[in-house]
Order: sequence, then C-alpha cells, then structure tokens
Amino acid sequence: MTSSTMKQPEPSPIIACTISRDVQNFDLLIEDMETALGENWGDLGFSEALAFLNQPEAASLEFVAVAIDETDEDDLVMLGEIISLANSKNIKVILIAEDVSPAALHQLLRQGADEFVPYPLPENELEAAIERLKTVEVPPVAAQPQYGAAKTNADGVVLGVHALAGGTGATTLAVNLAWELATVDKKDSPRVCLMDFNLQFGSVSTYLDLPRREVVYEMWSDTDSMDEDIFRQALVTFEDKLWVLTSPPDILPLDMITPEDVKKVIELARAEFDYVIIDMPNTLVQWTETVLVTSQIYFTTLELDMRSAQNALRLKRALRAEELPVEKLRFCLNRAPKFTDLNGKSRVKRLSESLEIGIEVQLPDGGRAICQSSDHGQPLASSAAKNPLRKEIAKLAASLHELGKSEAEAA
Repeated sequence: MTSSTMKQPEPSPIIACTISRDVQNFDLLIEDMETALGENWGDLGFSEALAFLNQPEAASLEFVAVAIDETDEDDLVMLGEIISLANSKNIKVILIAEDVSPAALHQLLRQGADEFVPYPLPENELEAAIERLKTVEVPPVAAQPQYGAAKTNADGVVLGVHALAGGTGATTLAVNLAWELATVDKKDSPRVCLMDFNLQFGSVSTYLDLPRREVVYEMWSDTDSMDEDIFRQALVTFEDKLWVLTSPPDILPLDMITPEDVKKVIELARAEFDYVIIDMPNTLVQWTETVLVTSQIYFTTLELDMRSAQNALRLKRALRAEELPVEKLRFCLNRAPKFTDLNGKSRVKRLSESLEIGIEVQLPDGGRAICQSSDHGQPLASSAAKNPLRKEIAKLAASLHELGKSEAEAA
C-alpha cells in the first residue's frame, strides 16, 4: 500500500463555537476555550452563526459561547434568533457579557441562554459553566433542590447584622452564621443567601474568597428591570451550599440605592431562600429602616468599651425618635469575657443595666484564628472548627433553625 492510498486520520469534530462580533475583543475567552477544548472549537460572526446552525455540520456542536459587549445591544433581535435557533437544535448556550445592561441580559436569558458568565472571565469559570451544562441533563423533577426550588414556607427569615462600632465582628458573625445555617442539617439543609449591603467597604467576598462581579452594580443600578433571573445572575455560590450577593467591585455612595431598591431585592431573596442574612454598613442610611422593619431579628455587635456603649445609646434614641421597632435589636457582645473572668462578667452586667439592654449573645474571643480564617477566605467551620467563637455561632445557628422549624410546624 502506497503512502498516497493510506487512509488519512479524520479531523476531530468541532464540539463548540464562539459567536461574537469580533472574537479578538475577548482574548481571555480564546485562552479559556483553548484550555478547555484544545482545537475542537471554532469561531463565528453573528450572521455566520445563523447560517451555520442550519447546516448538517452543526450536529456535532455541544454548546456555543455567545460573547457580547455594550456595542452589541443594538443587535438583540439577531442575538435572540441565534439563541432560539441553538435551542431548537439542542445546542446549549453560554452567554458571556461585558458591560451589558440588566435589561438586555434579561431579554437574552429569557430567549433561552443556559448559562451566564461575566467578562472578564473569572478564573476557571468557563470550565465550570461547561461542566454544569453536562450535568443539566437530569430532568427537573428528579434534580436535587437548587436555587429557585419550591419552598415549604412562603417567606424566608431575614436576619440583619449591624456593627455599632468598627471591628466588633459584624461581618465575621454574618459570614459564619450564614455558613452554619447552610450546613446545620446534613439531610435537609436550608437554602441560605448572604447579602453584603455595604456598597463601599463590604468584605464578605474577601472572607469567602469570592469574585466581585460587575453585574452586582448593574443589578443595583436598574432594579426596575430586575427579576428572579437577573437576581440569580448576580449571586455567586460558596461550595455549592451558600449563595452570596457580594458588594460591587467599585466603591459606591450608600445613597445610590433607595428603600424601594432594597425592598425589592429582599423580597426576591425571601421568596427563594429559607434564610437571608444581610451584612449592613456601620452608617445609618435611609434604607436601614427597610432592612430593620423586614428583619425578624436585627443583630447588633458591640464590645465592652465606651464607644460601643455610647453608640448603643445613640442607636436606641434614634430608633425611638422615628418610632421604629427597637425590640428587634439583639445585642451581641464581641470578645466577651471567659466564664472564669468574674471581673469581666461584672462589667458586662453593669453595661447591660446602664444601657437598659439585654445582651443575649456573648461571642468569645477567637484569637488569631479569626483573622487567619478571613484572610484565607474560609469560614471558621473549615479552618478552625474547635475555635470557641465558631462553637458559639454554631449554637446560635442551631437555635435559630430549631425555632424556625417549630414555628413552621405550628403554622
């Protein structure tokens, strides 16, 4: 047999395509496609995509990655046709968007896009989206409970967390309480959403090592167009157990959002989750009242010092002047004295009596492990499970969950 008659190896089939006005505008997408698929992918323009998807060669495609930016919003009709055509051919669609308005995102997601990934692409996010597409084949009825699954209770429990002074452990409490609630029941874990409402210096994303997405700013800037899909796209997950709305990537004024904006976001979260924990900014703003009124419990953290005592009095006075529900406040003493510290116990009692408040939660000093856990982006349950602070927060989560179950059964 001569070399001219030898059977040539067949080229590998194209299993994916990028669809964009110019793929060179999305260089990170090119790199990630090459990492995930090698040479088994192609590139199409918008008009080329409509023609190619109708060809027999498109039968080998598993998914297409539609990459757009703000200049493509004039072509939403064509983009919708591409997504609908891909759906009709059973080809999955990953929507990759940079600086696109929430209204445009909403329209394209409604057309049938299966996954959304912001651009610039977070590390390994494209590969994760591809993996999710492969696991979505399970029929919805048999799927495990995920975001958006039906809930037994009509509204989730809202828990606000507010620091009376800097460094009193409010974010540490919010993050770890959310994680403990998300893992409180191994057989039937409640759905938990942790939301960072500190638009300027929120650090929930740092404490859990999560990316800050530009879509969070887009969501807050256009809540009139926001619905369940856009809200979901703004969330990131931590270890597939906890959903998180991080603060935006840039520092924004606290008055950028209104009480109506906050109310709508909380209502969407309550409709989909069993527990909604909100990490509040130290500053009182016009929408603080919205969170306070909506919350079942509003945790306020303080320490055994003069600044915390003065701020506690000022907060009580401000709430009473506006006839707001002071009774929802639950004072949490951070770095509380140990059981054997009788002098410290006496100081706590005097503080409680002089302020006329009940200090219902005493959080022990967790030491250096707290800072280390936050810097490493892990909850205390993962990095220091036996830490006394972690144990106290776990007890608090368990008691809250038991109370919630009791009330649900009574209802």
